[in-house]
Amino acid sequence: MVRDNKSRRRWAAVTLSVTALTAVTGLSTATAATFPRPTTEAAGRVHPFAAPAAGQDCATVRTSWKASAQPNAAPESLFNAYSDTGKGWTGADSTYSVPLRGGRTAWIFSDTFLGPVNPDGSRPTTTPFINNSFMVQRGNTLETVTGGTADKPTGLVPPPDNGWYWFGAAGTSKAGRNLDVVALRFERTGTGQWDWRWASNSLARFDSKTLKLQKLIPLPSSANIQWSAWLLREGAYTYVYGVEDLGSSKYQHVARVRGDDLTAAPWQYWTGSGWSADEKASTRILEGVANEHSVTRWGDGYLLVTHDTTELFSDKVVGYFSCSPTGPFVNQVELYKTPETGASGSYGDADIITYNSHEHPQLRRGTTLLVSYNVNSLDSNNDLYADVSIYRPRFVGVTLVPDGPR
Repeated sequence: MVRDNKSRRRWAAVTLSVTALTAVTGLSTATAATFPRPTTEAAGRVHPFAAPAAGQDCATVRTSWKASAQPNAAPESLFNAYSDTGKGWTGADSTYSVPLRGGRTAWIFSDTFLGPVNPDGSRPTTTPFINNSFMVQRGNTLETVTGGTADKPTGLVPPPDNGWYWFGAAGTSKAGRNLDVVALRFERTGTGQWDWRWASNSLARFDSKTLKLQKLIPLPSSANIQWSAWLLREGAYTYVYGVEDLGSSKYQHVARVRGDDLTAAPWQYWTGSGWSADEKASTRILEGVANEHSVTRWGDGYLLVTHDTTELFSDKVVGYFSCSPTGPFVNQVELYKTPETGASGSYGDADIITYNSHEHPQLRRGTTLLVSYNVNSLDSNNDLYADVSIYRPRFVGVTLVPDGPR
């Protein structure tokens, strides 16, 4: 899509900024285009700090929780050391993870910088930039996986005409033979910097052994919901968490599919009182989530981890609790404050933002979560080239312990 280096650098600056802006309050895809309001709007505003509802009678919700955090958790130092070599991946966002056969982990990224890295920790202005990639971990060994060739890398899902794909939540299907990644297609609507919008949801299916793209399969996309935030396997179903992104407000939605293949059975959408086959009947569950968040089992209930998007460019990673995978999610607890954010942050740069925090449940240790989040700059054309350390994921060990009954 972008062939000359000057255009590539300019496109990288735009897309790296807007990737982050889709994850925080106030500036998002909805600022660039006007979407039809979904039929669920009649349900009204969902307050992010709602009290427990009927049916919320589980120990998880009845308990008051407190958190302590340890930054720089593994695999952060491994990622940093690999990035410093400049031999492949040098920074990206999204940061989902999926265990694969053979003791491997696929780390799944959206906008990605590749090497080299200059001796002073800056990036050459000609560094390759692609919109999606994998990094495969086996023990302490990392390998970058892209499309294209070594000389001309592309995203694993190459950009369509007039747009690009960003990766979201992922999982395996068919007894681990497939690696399935939700891919969001965005498209240009004009020539201006903000003339672009979310267009549709798809499933990018890869062979889990070779990591070669097998097919791109359309997913439901009619209700202005990006069904890419999280996938939860629970019982006979896969729960699919999406975000209705209205810019100043972001609302969580949930759907489900029987089995582990998102393309093999009809989708059902939570209406607040039951399940419907109509995507536009999907109801808002929680306001204030980020475009990427996680919902995982916690005790006899569920834990939602997200960046707080009720605040503009927030530094808060928060958790909510529920007795059901469909919510309501209540009892907000602050899990961590990101130290990089804003002028008073560790970079001393007002343009630095943090976003899209979520858990990696397969790497949980007892009551200690492994949570990742992304760091970026609103002045990406300068900051991300001047300092390679900015655009790398951070990992935090968050320990939750009971703090008495609620």
